[in-house]
Amino acid sequence: MSPVAFVALDSRPETVPPGTAAAEVVDTNIARLRTQVDAAGTLDVDRAMRHPSGLADFAALLSPAAADRLEELAQLAHTTTIRRFGPTVRLYAPLYLSNECVSVCTYCGFSAGNDIRRRTLSPTEVQAEAAVLRQQGFRHVLLVAGEHARIVSKDYLVACVEALAPSVPQLSVEVQVWDTDTYRRLVEAGCDGLTVFQETYDPSTYAAVHVKGKKRNYAWRLAAPDRGAEAGMRRLGIGVLLGLHDDWRADAIALAAHAQALMRRWWRCEVTIALPRMRPAAGGYQPADPISDADFVQLLCALRIALPDVGINLSTRESADLRDALLRLGVTTMSAGSHTEPGGYAEVSDAEPQFEIADTRSPAEIAAVLRAAGYDPVWKDWQRG
Repeated sequence: MSPVAFVALDSRPETVPPGTAAAEVVDTNIARLRTQVDAAGTLDVDRAMRHPSGLADFAALLSPAAADRLEELAQLAHTTTIRRFGPTVRLYAPLYLSNECVSVCTYCGFSAGNDIRRRTLSPTEVQAEAAVLRQQGFRHVLLVAGEHARIVSKDYLVACVEALAPSVPQLSVEVQVWDTDTYRRLVEAGCDGLTVFQETYDPSTYAAVHVKGKKRNYAWRLAAPDRGAEAGMRRLGIGVLLGLHDDWRADAIALAAHAQALMRRWWRCEVTIALPRMRPAAGGYQPADPISDADFVQLLCALRIALPDVGINLSTRESADLRDALLRLGVTTMSAGSHTEPGGYAEVSDAEPQFEIADTRSPAEIAAVLRAAGYDPVWKDWQRG
């Protein structure tokens, strides 16, 4: 991946700061590791399964040779997960604050070029939405919004966090990326988690799908988890949108490198990976190279084996049947009963969703499925002092 020609839109840095996890990703030779995927043989896979010790072993676990041993990978991923996390799955709900956006991203339903019904919740409406989620059992809420620095401003986000902090023990944000001072304000208001998906780690693909807006600045986004950790965020979530880049294995290697670097650099933080796949949305974007279910399973197992301490998040983008099947393979966190439009929990909303969800089961139904499979649904594992 290095050297990289970054795309900058404003005065934000065009390069990542030295000494950060982002810089470590840029310095990783993704192309060389990608060649090791195709070159890996049975002995490489055996070694990676017995003693995984780095990105070269992760590359072997993504190989065609490893794909022929999917059942073995699944069993090892399950054993590794139980040993590290026990039979537990954390549950959370996304709460969409606004679908206003000034960025043009070819794949996103909120893209500024899409003719959709827009809405931004007031802090009072956000409280009403969260009250319903609390009644359903949730104690972890992820606040999500489109990129609109005037409507979804720093002050607005702080106000929403302050409105929910007294009643919601765990609050995370997945919004436009900000500077360290803004993240520090959110932490002081009661936010303890930051989620930033790079979408794709390939700079050329990134530039092609991010057509307009501040999100075009690859380097500024890549270093956002570092800024969040520096500001005091306790949990960091990263991910790639599978299907954007035409080589999911290359993106997976970069994602693993990023997670590894974050865990090493910010060792006090909990790091979670998500693997969202494209879903129908306004704009009608179709991935050129969608990842198959079999490849998805291999990727999930490889991540669990190579990075045994990382959390793995599975959203309602996936179908109910697939989510139930993937449960035993390394998943530690799941969303449930999700709405991807502003509003929708307290009352029916006429705003457009970011994408269509696939698993429409209620939180109670998801919790029952977990218990039937021998897992404890965890609604809360953190309380601010």
